[in-house]
Order: sequence, then structure tokens, then C-alpha cells
Amino acid sequence: MKILVIGSGGREHAIVSTLRKSPDITEIYAAPGNGGIQSEAICRDVKATDIPSIVALAKEISADLVFVAPDDPLVLGMVDKLEEAGFKTFGPRKNAAILEGSKKFSKDFMKRHAIPTADFEAFKDAQKAIQYIKSRNSYPAVIKCDGLALGKGVIIAQNEDEAISAIEDMLLGGKFGDSGKQIVIEEFLKGTEVTVLAFTDGKTIVPMPPSTDHKRAFDGDKGLNTGGMGVIAPVPYYTPAIADECMEKIFLPTMNGMTQEERPFKGCLYFGLMLTDSGVRVIEYNCRFGDPEAQCLLPLLKTDFLKIIQAIHEERLSDIKVEFDNKSSACVVMASGGYPEKYQTGFQITGLDNSNDNICIYHAGTKLSTVNAAPAIVTSGGRVLAVTAIADDLKSAVDNAYKKINDIKFEGAHYRTDIGNKALKNGFLPQK
Repeated sequence: MKILVIGSGGREHAIVSTLRKSPDITEIYAAPGNGGIQSEAICRDVKATDIPSIVALAKEISADLVFVAPDDPLVLGMVDKLEEAGFKTFGPRKNAAILEGSKKFSKDFMKRHAIPTADFEAFKDAQKAIQYIKSRNSYPAVIKCDGLALGKGVIIAQNEDEAISAIEDMLLGGKFGDSGKQIVIEEFLKGTEVTVLAFTDGKTIVPMPPSTDHKRAFDGDKGLNTGGMGVIAPVPYYTPAIADECMEKIFLPTMNGMTQEERPFKGCLYFGLMLTDSGVRVIEYNCRFGDPEAQCLLPLLKTDFLKIIQAIHEERLSDIKVEFDNKSSACVVMASGGYPEKYQTGFQITGLDNSNDNICIYHAGTKLSTVNAAPAIVTSGGRVLAVTAIADDLKSAVDNAYKKINDIKFEGAHYRTDIGNKALKNGFLPQK
């Protein structure tokens, strides 16, 4: 089989690496790919959001399957166009991807189906939003762009001035473009944050091991929100009882609700959860593999990835057994200095060679270039690499990831040094 993977980040590198393990795949293409992906797939320089060109590429290479990985093309309807052109795809259609594409839709959906989440109101008018935030007078307050914003369109305002500033930036200042023309203001949930990704074909849902992303740029959960600075999985505080609660009150109602509304979700559904003292609440949905959650979870997958994808496409996920290694995984992201704000690129990366089967180095913001007349991998984005280690226990996985990071060098390299620390401390348990 020929597979075409859409995207250019660390998530897509992890997807390509996992698909390469399938004996039924003969060729993998990636569009546009990156400096690491091109060592494992044939990269074609086509933008991930250029739907007509992606469809044309799929035709040119006679793709047997197209894996649409990023949020933007999914929300824009790339799967619909590929299926109309006769291609098997992995990923939800546009009318299902709206779960991530519109915060207001997802919140209204949860309300319709009694799925536990934070209280909220949506606004397009800045003055009405400001009046609401003043009348609530409850902080912290969560202010979100309605649309996609690269994981950065969420402001946790600590006081009225910060809240008003965020509202004005989004609705009046155009800070997030069209994505911020409507906003959602939510109550702030206290508790322990967990992510659960799940395979679903619209009839069956199979959760993956629970993980915890570290969104803030700096140690101690300081600094701005980023696309994710590191992940651990599984997490010790997501107990079997909590898993049962999530299946009954969140996972099944979400899948069944989307099917009932004639928006069947087929692909990978991401649940951002908060374990509070009054039960689990949904923070957000994503319509695809998280980044860097994919880099943490896919190395644990034992079942042939292609078999899962085919079962989802044919709506027979219930027929196969999805298995993950009973081990721990830790992923640490190496970023460019200054990320998530201004940063420079073009710096050579050294120390990428690896002889340890339990270490995976996934490229995100990299490209192949020339340094001193020799080919070299250089930085080309904010998040540059995701270094994942697999071990029998979480502490060993974390230690091994940082040990490998010490070998990798590029100018301005920045990474958090506390990935997994909270989970490793005694007593880090949900509040309930």
C-alpha cells in the first residue's frame, strides 16, 4: 500500500514512524514533511492546507490511503474532498471536525448531551463580554477564541484588567484573526488535568493510555501557553474508577451524540479533561492526535497501526483488539529560544544519532540544509524536536529522555526540565 501523510510536525513524524512498522505498507509519502520525516518517507512540498493540491498529489501517486493529521485541513474539510475524489482517508469529515473548529459549537454540544463541562457564555460583542465578565467578578476566568489558534488562543485572566485586555485583543484588536471574532468565557476549573485520546469509528470508541501535557513554556508551569512542551503516559492518577466515569459520562455520550446529530466522528478524538473534586469535566475536544501526545503514545502501540486505521474506515473497530505496551513513556520538547514568541531559525542541530531502541527522536521544526558545504539538519520552527523515552517505569522514562537531550545541541535550545515531576511526587492525586 501507498500511504500519504499530511502535515509537517513532530506528530506527523511519529505517525510516519509508526506506520513504517506495518508489513503491508510499501511506500509512505508526506506533504510537506520535515527534515526528519524525509529520512523515512518521500516528502513533497505541498502545504497541508492546500486542499486542491493535496487531492492532486493523492491522484498523482495513486495513494491507497491518506492520513490527514493536523487540525486546520480537517476543519477546512480536506477529508470530504479526498473522499469525494475516491480516496480512503483517516480523519473526521468537516461536519465532525467542528468539535475542535468551534469552541461555541463544542460547548453547546456538551450542553445538549449533558456532558459535564465548565459553565460558559459566548460573545461576539466586546462590550457585552466586558459587562458579563464584570458581573461575574470571579477569577481566574478562562477566555477562549472560538476558532483554531495553534493552541495559543486561551487566556487565563487572573483579574478584571487581564480579562478586559484579553477580550479587547480578541474581539477588537484582531489578535487571532477570524478565530477570535467570537469568544467563549468559561468558569475556571480546579483540579488535575489529563488528556485521553481515543480511536473511534462512530460506533465503537477505544481510549488510549491517559497522558498529561505540559502547556506552559517554562518550569513550574510558568510563562505563556504553547503547543505543548512535554508529555507523560500513562498517568498514575487516572484510576480505573475515573476511566469508567469518563466512558459512561463523556466518551460514549460524545460519540453517540455526534452520530445522532448526523456528524459521525471517525478518526482520533482528543478529550482534554479536568479531574475536579466534583467529578471529571471536559475542558476541550480536539479532532485529531495531539502534538506532542502522539509522540508519547504511538511508541507504546503494539497493534498494527494500519489495521486500526482500516478498521475505523470500514466501521469495524469492534472487531480488532487495540493493545499498548504496559510501559511508561516520557516526551520532552526541545524548542527554539524565545518560543512561543519571537525566535530565530537556521541553526545546525547535532547529536541526533541514536542507537537506543527505547529512544525516539521526532522532528518538528527542522529541515535539511547545507552547513560548510555539507548536508545538515537545521532548525526551522518554534518547537524543534520531541525526544521520547520508553521504560518500565515513569522515572526511568523521564531520566532517559533528559539523558538523550543532553547529547543534542543547537543554538538557543530551550526545554523544560520538570516534565513529569508532579506525577512523580508522592500525593499528586486528583482532589476527589
